[in-house]
Amino acid sequence: MRRIHVGNALSAFGLGFTVPYLYVYVAKVRELGATTAGLVLAVFAVAALVVLPFAGRAIVRRGPLPVLLTALVAAAVGALSLGLAGGAVSVLLSSALLGAGQAVMQPALATMIVDCSTTESRSRAFALQFFLQNLGLGVGGLIGGHLVDASRAESFTLLFAIEAAIFLLLVVIMSTVRIPHAPTIGAAAPQGGGASWKQLLGNRAMVQLCVLGFVLFFACYGQFESGLSAYGVEAAGISTSALGTALAANTAMIVVAQFAVLKFVERRKRSRVIAAVGLIWAVAWVAAGYAGLGHGSRTMATAAFVSTYALFGLGEAMLSPTVAPLVADLAPTGMAGQYNSAFALVKQLALAVGPAVGGPLAASLPAPYIVTFLVCSLGIIVLALRLGRQLTPAQNQPSHARSRVVAQGTPGASGRAEISASNV
Repeated sequence: MRRIHVGNALSAFGLGFTVPYLYVYVAKVRELGATTAGLVLAVFAVAALVVLPFAGRAIVRRGPLPVLLTALVAAAVGALSLGLAGGAVSVLLSSALLGAGQAVMQPALATMIVDCSTTESRSRAFALQFFLQNLGLGVGGLIGGHLVDASRAESFTLLFAIEAAIFLLLVVIMSTVRIPHAPTIGAAAPQGGGASWKQLLGNRAMVQLCVLGFVLFFACYGQFESGLSAYGVEAAGISTSALGTALAANTAMIVVAQFAVLKFVERRKRSRVIAAVGLIWAVAWVAAGYAGLGHGSRTMATAAFVSTYALFGLGEAMLSPTVAPLVADLAPTGMAGQYNSAFALVKQLALAVGPAVGGPLAASLPAPYIVTFLVCSLGIIVLALRLGRQLTPAQNQPSHARSRVVAQGTPGASGRAEISASNV
């Protein structure tokens, strides 16, 4: 598990190390123009959408480790070739390879966490994963920003070469991982790729969770670097330095709150925790509305805008030990890879649609923008409570289900009670 968490941190570090500078690199350094730079960012996202439907089945059939190693090698080749590319075609192909590799890493690593954890430790493991991912993204972006120089193309070549080396180092580290024997697909489980997707779509709870996940990522993560920042600058008059402070407040809240809220989250029903996140984000959008549409001072507007990002961070800290373990608990035996990849696909779709909708709306129609995402946050509450009615007690609140099973065991059958609790 320690090696897996190192993998999470390093993969996030590699992502934060280069992705924020892709636009500048393609448009300015390689002088390929804004259109090609925009296409590179689009290809980066589209490549993920293309490979994720196949990644789940590959993880189920081959195991998460071989799929992860393949993705790491592909990402390393994509990163190195991107640093050496000079033409539009080579840049687009390299970004597609890098985007595909990085997209497959996440469901593979998540499935490895499932295989190496128990129901009791899974929430804490995913909370630590989220913490390390944010830390890796932040540190990677900080170091990468100090290495690059838009006037020197070789500085970007060095940046991408370091990223490729990080991925290859991760190949070596992850090759030493010995995954506990994961459950195999039962005889009754579908063997074809189409049949496995049909089985997943037949799971009403999983389908509802995917719909809920789309709204979660669309209304929060999909707005960070597009709609919300555009709204802050255009409608609220927030300076770039204040925008940086807001992003830092988001990261700081995650770092401070992640393990503080963990015990609280573990003792509550998962559906109610997600509903509480919807309520917190609704308050965040109200604060954003005050920042841009109110008539307070510039100081009050800035404080309200920064608090919006901080409240988003609190919600993210509550979601990390809740949603990912729930995906794992909804998956039938041996199908965790398929379910993790499906949820990653939903996330990627939301992250592609969110900026496309939020950016233009925030810049031109700030009031409807705030109302739209306030409604989305309130919708999260409704969807979460509806999802709770589809979950079993063990899926919705594993800690309560375990305590009930143990409590019902008699002194002469304590061993049976403990085994039942672990199975739940």
